[in-house]
Amino acid sequence: MTDAANRQRWLTLYILCLGVLMIVLDTTIVTVALPSIKTALGFAETNLVWVVNAYMLTFGGFLLLGGRLGDLYGQRKLFLMGLTLFTLASLVCGIAGTQTVLVAARAVQGIGGAVLTAVALALITGLFPQADERAKAMGIYSFVCAAGGSIGALLGGVLTELLNWRWIFLVNLPIGVLVFVWCGRLLPKAHTRPEGVRLDIAGAITVTLSLMLAVYAVVNGNGWGWLSMRTLSLLGVAALLLAIFLVIESRVRDPLMPLAMFRHRNLSVANGIGMLWAAGMFAWFFLSALYLQLVLGYSPLEVGLAFVPADLIMAIFSLGLSAWVVVRYGQSAPVSVGLALATVGLLLFARAPLVANFWIDVLPGMCLLGLGAGLAFNPLLLAAMGDVEEKDAGLASGIVNTSFMMGGALGLAVLASLADARTAGLKAAGQDAVVALNGGYQIAFVVGAAFTALAALLGLLIHNAKAPQMAPGH
Repeated sequence: MTDAANRQRWLTLYILCLGVLMIVLDTTIVTVALPSIKTALGFAETNLVWVVNAYMLTFGGFLLLGGRLGDLYGQRKLFLMGLTLFTLASLVCGIAGTQTVLVAARAVQGIGGAVLTAVALALITGLFPQADERAKAMGIYSFVCAAGGSIGALLGGVLTELLNWRWIFLVNLPIGVLVFVWCGRLLPKAHTRPEGVRLDIAGAITVTLSLMLAVYAVVNGNGWGWLSMRTLSLLGVAALLLAIFLVIESRVRDPLMPLAMFRHRNLSVANGIGMLWAAGMFAWFFLSALYLQLVLGYSPLEVGLAFVPADLIMAIFSLGLSAWVVVRYGQSAPVSVGLALATVGLLLFARAPLVANFWIDVLPGMCLLGLGAGLAFNPLLLAAMGDVEEKDAGLASGIVNTSFMMGGALGLAVLASLADARTAGLKAAGQDAVVALNGGYQIAFVVGAAFTALAALLGLLIHNAKAPQMAPGH
C-alpha cells in the first residue's frame, strides 16, 4: 500500500469517528439542557422524559436492521443516509417551536444515529484488515465511544450556559456537513451485494418492534412500576416478538441474523460482557452526575469538568496504550483487568459522603473508571468483531451496539429504581432528603459494581487471537 493510500485510510477513520462522536455526544448532551428545554417549550415533568426516550426508543430499535442493511446495500451508502437523516433531524430539533416537533425530530435522530453507528464499526473493520492496525484503529473508535458521553455533559453545560439549549442540536449541522463531504470523497464506493440475497422483511419487522417495545417498557418502568400490568405486558409482547423472530431466522432462506453467528464464542461472550458493563457504566455516569449536582451542589458546567480526568485517562489508553496492550497480552486479560478496575471505581463511589472533597472522594473513582474503560473497551470490540466474516460485519456491529444499548437502558432503569426505593425508605425512616438521596445513589453504585465484577469474570472466557507484531507507526 502506498503512503498516500495509507494516509487516506487513517484520515477516513478520523472522519468516521467524528461522525460517531456526534451520535455519542447526543445521548448525553441533552440531559444537561433538559431544565432549559422544559421552561422554553412548557414541558410538564412527566412529558419531558420523552426528549430523551424518543431518541433511545428508535436508536435501540433500529441498530440490528441498520447494520444488516449496510451489509446488503452498501455500508458507504447507509452511512451517508444515516448521517443525512441525523443532521437534518438535528436542524429540526434546534428550531423546534413545539413539544411535538421536538420529540418527533428526536425519534428521527435516533433512526439516523442507529444506522450510522451500526455501519461505522463495520466500515472501520473493513478498512483495517491487519490485526495490529485494526487494534490501533479500534482504540481511536473506542475512545470516541467511551469518552463521548462525559464530553457531551461538558459540552452541554458550556453551550447551555453560554448560548442556549438550541445550540446543543444546531452544533451538529457543521459537523454533519463536514463529515458528509469528506466521507463522500474518502469512503470506498465499491460494494458487492451477496448474490441472490434478499432482505428478511418479516425478521426485520419483528426484531425492530421487539427491541422498541423492550426499550419503551424499560425506560418507563420506574414511573409505571416494574410489576405493573403495563410494564409486564409490554415486556411479554417484546419477548413473544423476539421468540417469533428467532423462529423466522431458523427457517427463512436469507435470515436477517443468521443464528450460526452465535457459534462464534468471542462474539457471544463479548455481547454478554457488553450488556453487564453498560448496565454498570451507564448507571454510574447518570447517577454520579446527579450525585455531584443534587448532593454536592455542582453546577452543570462543574459536573462536566469533573469528568475530564476520566476522559483524559481514556484518551491516553484508547489512543495509544490500548493497542500495545492487546498486541502484548491479547484480549482476555485487558478486558478482565479493566473491568476489575472499573468495579473498584464504582465501589469508591458507593462510599460517597454528603460533604465531599473532590480530590479525595470523587477523583480516585473517576480515574479508576476512566482507566478501566480505556483498557477494556478496545479489546472487547476487537474480540466481538475479530472472528466474524466481512459480509456479516455490519450485523455483528449492530448486535454489539444493541447489547450495549439494551444493557445500558435496562441497567440504568433497574439501578435508578433501586436508588428511588432506597431513598423513599430512608425518608420514611425520618432521614433528611439529601441524606436519603445519597443513600439511594450508594446502593445503586454497589449493584452497578456487581454487574461490572461479573463482566470481568466473563472476560476470562474470551479466546485470545494470535497476537501480531506491532507495525512501526501508521
